[in-house]
Amino acid sequence: MDDFEASALGKKYPSAVATWRNAWERFTPFLEFGPELRKVIYTTNAIESMNYQLRKVTKSRGHFPSDAAAVKMLWLAICNIEDKRARERFKDAQKKGRTPRAGAGSHLVEGAGTNGWKQALQQLAIAYPERIEPYLK
Repeated sequence: MDDFEASALGKKYPSAVATWRNAWERFTPFLEFGPELRKVIYTTNAIESMNYQLRKVTKSRGHFPSDAAAVKMLWLAICNIEDKRARERFKDAQKKGRTPRAGAGSHLVEGAGTNGWKQALQQLAIAYPERIEPYLK
């Protein structure tokens, strides 16, 4: 960190150096995890995108007459979002010359989101057995 701070980039972006220095104690434990787990932890774009789209749907709708109505609307929104993502994956696979999976064009494709989750879960089970193992049975 000292070398970076003394470099041209460190001098050009002193606020970035200050941010890293202030967060260093909270960040370094993250580095103790293996690469598979770190990737799952920091790859939250798909989750954040889904949350954003669901917030947008509920905000534009406003008041719901019942909890069941809210749940139904969220379920339909999730189906629409996943169908759109599946169509995008289908087109992307075609562009890259791969054979798309069956049903990938218009329906939910199970397990198409998080790569490396099994390895990450194994690392979590090793690091926190008392918190993870009860849910694996």
